[in-house]
Amino acid sequence: MATPDDRRYTEQHEWALVQGAVGAETVVRVGITDHAQDALGDIVFVQLPEVGAEVGPADPIGEVESTKSVSDVYAPVTGVVAAVNDALADTPETVNADPYGAGWLVEIRVSGDGGDPTAELLDAAAYQALVDAS
Repeated sequence: MATPDDRRYTEQHEWALVQGAVGAETVVRVGITDHAQDALGDIVFVQLPEVGAEVGPADPIGEVESTKSVSDVYAPVTGVVAAVNDALADTPETVNADPYGAGWLVEIRVSGDGGDPTAELLDAAAYQALVDAS
């Protein structure tokens, strides 16, 4: 399974990719990992938060429902939901087909000093080691 090294990961199997800075704010795109979508099976429904919702690390920000189960999705960073992937309402299976691309879930706007808000998360090697150990 793929674990791109251009992003960071959580132990709950979310990925976070810094999209860029807007002034003093950084935009972080969030989705679930290839490992997570594979474990879930065929995804049939995605529930996402409202734009403008304030979120923090480990806060549930939505749910991904598959033919097997329902799993919470957690925020990897603190900020405000700036965008949600509305296309998933009609095509939730996109998360299975392209979890690191078109299957992204939300974008979170993070205020701060311009540093990397994902720096405390797992890098690709550490995440892959976590997956391999499970």
